[in-house]
Amino acid sequence: MSRRKLVVGNWKMNGLRAQLGEVEAIGKAAAEVPEVEVGLCVPATLIAGATGCAGAAFIGAQDCHMKQSGAHTGCLSAAMLKEAGATWVIVGHSERRTDQHETSADVAAKALAARAEGLKVILCLGESLETRDSGKAIDYVLNQLAESLPEGAAPDWLSIAYEPIWAIGTGRIPTMEQIEEMHSAIRTALRQAIGAGAADGMRLLYGGSVNADNAAEIFGLADVDGGLVGGASLTGAKFAPIIAAAA
Repeated sequence: MSRRKLVVGNWKMNGLRAQLGEVEAIGKAAAEVPEVEVGLCVPATLIAGATGCAGAAFIGAQDCHMKQSGAHTGCLSAAMLKEAGATWVIVGHSERRTDQHETSADVAAKALAARAEGLKVILCLGESLETRDSGKAIDYVLNQLAESLPEGAAPDWLSIAYEPIWAIGTGRIPTMEQIEEMHSAIRTALRQAIGAGAADGMRLLYGGSVNADNAAEIFGLADVDGGLVGGASLTGAKFAPIIAAAA
């Protein structure tokens, strides 16, 4: 099945209004390769501003709360993010699972909350270096998938990002064989969970030290449908070659 490549930048806790020029540059890079879907998940403070200058790129958020409203100081609901201009949201990023102690049940609930507001979702999975070295990486990630997968998961609104924790921002990545093996395992598990048709249409992204030098090789692997990119997405100069590699 042919799946349109998806390349999304995650700016994490980076970016002020002074950086909106980079958003504009990335939008122009996206327009050069319309066969690739391109987006940026920016800090919530930049969503509205970025939406106005992103051009061919979509703007997403980096997290949402599972509740529609209430006494949740400092949190943002999916409706708030949508009103600001976001059309996508990341849930379950390893930095939130670790630093904010989010459970897989939390992640599934957040995905459903985003879906209820019409947002598309990138659901993140990934193992620690200790788990990788123990030989249990696939079992760990597939268990995380089973516990995080929201009810009604379908390719028209959900994508999965495999991001080994030990590869994020380190410059170290798994071998191409390890990436391909993990993505194949995730695809097989999805077929069992949601059916072959839906699973074969769902885009699986790789994330973790993706850059201009390795993107083409990674994106060329079976069952890799694009990337979730961190530091290299902060500027148009670094992100544009990655977008081009997906084409």
